[in-house]
Amino acid sequence: MPIGKPMLPAREPNAVVRFGMFEAELRSGELRKNGNKIKIQELPFRALTLLLTHPNEVLSRDQFRQALWPDGVFVDFDHGISSAINRLRDALGDSADNPVFIETVERRGYRWIAPTHSPATPVQPRPVLIRQQESTKHDANVQDLTRQDGTRQSPKPDVEKAVAAAPPQVQRWAMLLLPLLVLLLGMWAVWPKFRAAKANASAPRPNSSPPSASAQRTAHSDAEQFYLKGRFYWQKRTPDGLNQALDSFTQAIVRSPTYAPAYVGLADTYNLMREYTLMPASEAYPRALAAAQKAVELDDQSSDAHASLAFALFYGTWDAANAGHEFHRALELNPNNAVAHHWYATYLATLGRNAESLLEIERAQTLDPASKAILADKGDLLAAAGRTDEGVSLLKQLETSEPDFVSPHRYLKDIYFVTGDHANYLREWKKEATLMQDKSALKLVETAERGYAAGGSTGMLQSMRALQKSLYDRGLLSPYRLAQTDSVLGNKKEALDYLKIAYEKHDESTVQLEADRTLKPLHDEPAYKDLVTRLNFPAR
Repeated sequence: MPIGKPMLPAREPNAVVRFGMFEAELRSGELRKNGNKIKIQELPFRALTLLLTHPNEVLSRDQFRQALWPDGVFVDFDHGISSAINRLRDALGDSADNPVFIETVERRGYRWIAPTHSPATPVQPRPVLIRQQESTKHDANVQDLTRQDGTRQSPKPDVEKAVAAAPPQVQRWAMLLLPLLVLLLGMWAVWPKFRAAKANASAPRPNSSPPSASAQRTAHSDAEQFYLKGRFYWQKRTPDGLNQALDSFTQAIVRSPTYAPAYVGLADTYNLMREYTLMPASEAYPRALAAAQKAVELDDQSSDAHASLAFALFYGTWDAANAGHEFHRALELNPNNAVAHHWYATYLATLGRNAESLLEIERAQTLDPASKAILADKGDLLAAAGRTDEGVSLLKQLETSEPDFVSPHRYLKDIYFVTGDHANYLREWKKEATLMQDKSALKLVETAERGYAAGGSTGMLQSMRALQKSLYDRGLLSPYRLAQTDSVLGNKKEALDYLKIAYEKHDESTVQLEADRTLKPLHDEPAYKDLVTRLNFPAR
């Protein structure tokens, strides 16, 4: 982007943007929390505007410089940007260590990470007159004028016109009742001001004492409602469901920043977003880890918090030893935690401890028999343990009952690839890519289908490999995927080279190195054994 030109916003600049309990009017420069205006200086609000108009984008410090200062201004830009972001975080009650709204992307800039939406009708900055709907046929001309600030105008002129136009009998009754009606309407007009005065008289002053225990309980109660709503959407395991869960957990944290379950929900959502959405693992896992660590800090006795931390530690940082410790702690605190048993089962399977893994997934299913996620992972773990027919049968049943659930299609795809059933492999891969709305994967499937039609399994693998290499060269594909294809094709050297790159880049799939059945042809290679050693997983 050329220096010196202001950055054009992606969202209409006069939009009203809502997030959590906040509402930002980008045109007027006003920030509100629960409808109450918050004091915020110009530079922090400009930073907020830039972030809100480019959500989920990493914005460089140079982009902030262009948005915050006009050309020709010479100040300490780095200090000024840091100061603006810090003051903005203070206004939002956000934290750099455990961000809910603004994420620091090391050596790159900042990114807005919270869900946002715009109201259907913008807030009007000035009072306007609104005519209420007619109530009956005879008072069609009697209109009540109400200001948006809550005050009312007397409708006396319109009443008189209506009386004049009414039939004689109606006029007589109206003339008798008109004085009383005017008196009542006058009292009605004054009442909102009287009520507002009473409210202002009883409102706490700026220097009043901290919120009472009752107020804190109310905040926790509100947060709990958003947390439960988030869990409902989280269970869906769909891109839309997880985004709604993220919004709900964020709302819970804004309402009660010390409510540990909301951070657990946030961590669990990020843990799954890299699997059920197109969010890269490099973004999802650090956020999950930060949220889980915050949850444990707030409530060390929470089994859920320790289970979330274990998941993020293992799959995000490959720290198998500490992940195992956290799983044990979670199950020690609550032996009936179905999620902890479920995730511990997948952890054990990744380490090659298949018999123990099946015991854990059975326990998880007993505790939560309705969970489709547990059932899907059970099918995958059965196949990993060599009980392929049982696993396939279970996954097919789930696929029939839950056709829009991604996991059965993904696991069947992987099983069919390993077993050489490439016709069914392509069918399941296409379903998975369609549900994920993954355009790159759909293009790969179509290429593989053409290769399969022209040259069978070998033609399919060669066609796949050519396009995978092209995508990888453009930074659009994981090196681990190329390693899998090369391994199945018998290109051992190339497969090992790509595995080494995947390890060095901390590719998320590398954690599956020992459990991945497509890599079995490489198990005797010294380079493969070296990579396994470098992962430093506990011995089986």
